[in-house]
Amino acid sequence: MTDRGQHVVTAAGGLTSAEAAARLAREGPNVLPAAPQTRLLRRVAMQLADPLVLVLLAAAVLTLATGDWTDASVILLVIVVNTTVGVAQEVKAGQAIAALTAMTAPEARVLRDGEQRLIPAADVVTGDLLVLAEGDIVPADAEVVDAAALLVDESALTGESVPVDKTARPDVEQPGDPVSAGTVVVRGRGQAVTTATGEASAMGRVAALLSPPAGLTPLQRRLAGVGRALAVAAVALCAIVLALGLARGQSLELMIITAISLVVAAVPESLPAVVTLALALGARRMAARHALIRRLPAVETLGSVTVLGTDKTGTLTEGTMVARRLWTPAGEAEVTGTGYAPEGDIIRNGSRLLPGAAPDLTELLEAAALCNDAAIRPGEAGEWVSVGDPTEAALLAAAVKAGLDPARLAAAMPRTTEVPFDSERKRMVTEHALTGGGVRVLAKGAPEVMLRPPVLAGGDGLASQAAARAERLAAEGFRVLAVASADRPAPAPPAELGTGLRLLGLVAILDPPRQAAAGTIAACQAAGIEPVLITGDHPATARAIAAELGIIPPGGEVVDCREGHADRPARVYARATPEQKLDIIEARRGAGDVVAMTGDGVNDGPALRRSDIGVAMGRRGTEVARQAADLVLADDELGTVVAAAEEGRRVYANIRRFLLYGLSGGAAEIAVMLAGPGFGLALPLLPAQILWVNLLTHGLPGVALGSEPAEPGVMKRPPRPPAESVLGAGLWQRIARVGLVVAAVTLAVAVWGHATGRPWQSMAFFALGSTQLAVALGSRALPGSRANPLLPAAVIAALALQFAGVYLPFLQQLLHTRPLPVTDLLIVCALSALGYAAIRLDRVLFRGAPPPPG
Repeated sequence: MTDRGQHVVTAAGGLTSAEAAARLAREGPNVLPAAPQTRLLRRVAMQLADPLVLVLLAAAVLTLATGDWTDASVILLVIVVNTTVGVAQEVKAGQAIAALTAMTAPEARVLRDGEQRLIPAADVVTGDLLVLAEGDIVPADAEVVDAAALLVDESALTGESVPVDKTARPDVEQPGDPVSAGTVVVRGRGQAVTTATGEASAMGRVAALLSPPAGLTPLQRRLAGVGRALAVAAVALCAIVLALGLARGQSLELMIITAISLVVAAVPESLPAVVTLALALGARRMAARHALIRRLPAVETLGSVTVLGTDKTGTLTEGTMVARRLWTPAGEAEVTGTGYAPEGDIIRNGSRLLPGAAPDLTELLEAAALCNDAAIRPGEAGEWVSVGDPTEAALLAAAVKAGLDPARLAAAMPRTTEVPFDSERKRMVTEHALTGGGVRVLAKGAPEVMLRPPVLAGGDGLASQAAARAERLAAEGFRVLAVASADRPAPAPPAELGTGLRLLGLVAILDPPRQAAAGTIAACQAAGIEPVLITGDHPATARAIAAELGIIPPGGEVVDCREGHADRPARVYARATPEQKLDIIEARRGAGDVVAMTGDGVNDGPALRRSDIGVAMGRRGTEVARQAADLVLADDELGTVVAAAEEGRRVYANIRRFLLYGLSGGAAEIAVMLAGPGFGLALPLLPAQILWVNLLTHGLPGVALGSEPAEPGVMKRPPRPPAESVLGAGLWQRIARVGLVVAAVTLAVAVWGHATGRPWQSMAFFALGSTQLAVALGSRALPGSRANPLLPAAVIAALALQFAGVYLPFLQQLLHTRPLPVTDLLIVCALSALGYAAIRLDRVLFRGAPPPPG
């Protein structure tokens, strides 16, 4: 083996086993670098790094320092439960992704020691002579040294729908056409010398772009801000209450415990559990709809999305080639149907044509079916699949729709000679024996080659007419093939085989949009999400698909990334490389957008990783794409992304609903403790009483709020502004108003009880808890409905425990409470109902504000 310039030359018999073993030891296996496994301790540490959890940890440490083991245990229990749920979900998602994982090319055929061998793809080394045949996945980057009608599907790497012809070079000094790792041979055969493996291959270079880790999600950024604000507020309140208590002559130990209790009151300690449960339930609902969440925060992130970047091939389109238009000198026709299934009609002038009713179309499609090496057949799942070139399979499907039988045609006119399609000639020519003697020559290929002498015989008028029509079809995004034929009395010499033909017509082929794609795009736009098409395909094709789906108006702007300007705002980008996709994503994120990116190919991997949320296709998606994504669609349906966005908005609304409920209760507790001394109440509530109320109200009812259904019309509103705080859109004002009502009810009950000689502290304790539970009931998304029955059950259970705190002897001793007379209890319960009225009335009075939760 020798190196000549930039390419590798290997002996005809391939490498020797000894040389291959030495290269494998030196170069390493032909595999992509595996993503490092996240250790369990690191997963736990990541959960504990949440700002709110850190505040709870600090409160637990301070509580332990005072010897209050009971309160510390309650706080630590909340932390343990939250961490366990979060870690378990991440591990489960990782295991599910591993089940989807399959090696790109598990085996490879090579020539070694002069004989063909089947070896693991990981053992392929530079200089190996690969043997390629139809259906093979190319195991490494290589240069073609021998080819016979070799056609390779590079869509996973480039985004191009149309397979690419690969040829060898007769001059050994010049490299043959390159083939890349992960691409698929769809027709023909060949041999290629391996030039790069593993990380050095095209797939490896794309995978290397995935290295930057994903940043914080919008939800994580918002909650981090809330956590920091609550931490500062908690410290300030701790100092204020401690100073005021000491000034009134209270003991230092009591005031330290009281200050810590207020810290816990200021922090909605169930928020991490509520967030985790809401995300986990969202993940479960999405899994039932064939969407696998790899990271829990990704559920909510979709609700924040303002831009949905999507690939074309296989995402917006079916990923199959379909003949859509037919043109002959006698007129035009349309072809209906989807995929490769031979189901559909030929439509001319608005009427369905019966088989044989249009001789010109029959002759055109008969020739297209005979000058053809593909096949179509039912797949394992019942859908029809192509064997060979997808473009030729589309021609076969169209012929069957016209009532033709390709097998009978081939038997009636057997092929005697062929000249395969290649990238230089850009046409395929076949010769067929006729029953009565003589031969029929058929040819199909690119119009710019077919529609000129010496291929066509006769005048230029018809050729010019066909060329103009082909140009218009190409501008609409079609791949156009011209078909011609000639009957001859005897076989022609090879040099004259494809000349002097008669034009039969044109066939316009495309990768059609998915049936649900237009509805999905419309749903995104109705929800205020801007769809952006980012593809490696031709600008004309991108424009046609985007216009048909409503992404841009007809004739709208398409940015050709070959000319630069990839960072310019637009809705359609064509000829985008993986690096340019990154530039587009970064430009959008830099402008303040929250970007989701969908894709299935190797070329989509870096953009999936760099976007706020990456969405990969599970069935046809490459391993690189699946590992880079946050969300994997097991059914490959883009519409699932819209459903996930709705789920994300539901999760975010429920988090805000809990913040309204939890922070208004905390604010009320703080207000009671600060204002109580002004009304003659030295210590309105004891530390144990505050913690008990928080345990009841922030426990089951708080968690149950995370299961509330989505509000009507949630997908008819624009996404929230990316820079908006989680307490924005009027939420903190609502917290203040509702908290004021809860505090007023609690203080009124306490002042009345104190003035009349009643057990005022026990009355304040019961009023504080029951009023907050009334607020929980009033926070429902659909009041009066049977949706989320867990919330009323949780409120009833919490209220029963609140009764127990007043009437059970051992809890009376723990909480220092006294039983209330029935009359006093009824009065307190009646006043507590003001909590329900307050939150419902607040929603009505401030309806003009941005839609709040609850």
